[in-house]
Amino acid sequence: MLFKTILGLLPPLAARILVDREDAGGWAPRRRALAIGYVPQAGAGQFPFTVREMVLMGRTAHRGPFSAAGAADLDAADAALDRLGIGHLAEREWLRISGGERQLALIARPLAQAPRMLVLDEPTASLDFGNQIRVMEQVRRLADGDGLAVVFSTHHPEQAFAVADRVALLHDGRLARLGSPAEVITAEMMREVYGAEVEVLPVGATGLSVCVPRGLRRPQAPTDR
Repeated sequence: MLFKTILGLLPPLAARILVDREDAGGWAPRRRALAIGYVPQAGAGQFPFTVREMVLMGRTAHRGPFSAAGAADLDAADAALDRLGIGHLAEREWLRISGGERQLALIARPLAQAPRMLVLDEPTASLDFGNQIRVMEQVRRLADGDGLAVVFSTHHPEQAFAVADRVALLHDGRLARLGSPAEVITAEMMREVYGAEVEVLPVGATGLSVCVPRGLRRPQAPTDR
């Protein structure tokens, strides 16, 4: 519901949605599309578009729904693919690439749109461990190198520790806490929100932390006497 409100699909129940300190509530869809890009959880689709054709769909706000893609649109699509390291997939069929590659292409689509903000709804859902890492690396790179405002949802506290600057923890339709990952993701808050007993442990000298279930212990192997 929060993301649908940000995207203008639902009216705010209270307060306002501000973009660059401007109330976005009355924006036309085209203006909103030029400011905010959206990456859904998954978008396998049913049609054999190429990866470049999928990314070109992000240019619709710039040229209208029925006009043909021009040279500037093609350049923007290819630049977005290259930025995410998947330019070599441009002519591949969308339905025949891996889940991780599809997710990166879904991120490339709004990049071609050239927004100021990216909204990603659980961008690593259904991805294997390696692809989760690759997608999170790209999310962090977009925020650091490209200066985009990135808002993403996740059910994995470790991802917030790894890439987030600020965390909003939601519970029962309300904001439970807002702050840095270290301020928000604590054993007490995990107990309150998830009913789970965890320990939040630092990972070496990385500055990152992980949540470890407190009740789980690996059985000790018997020793020979």
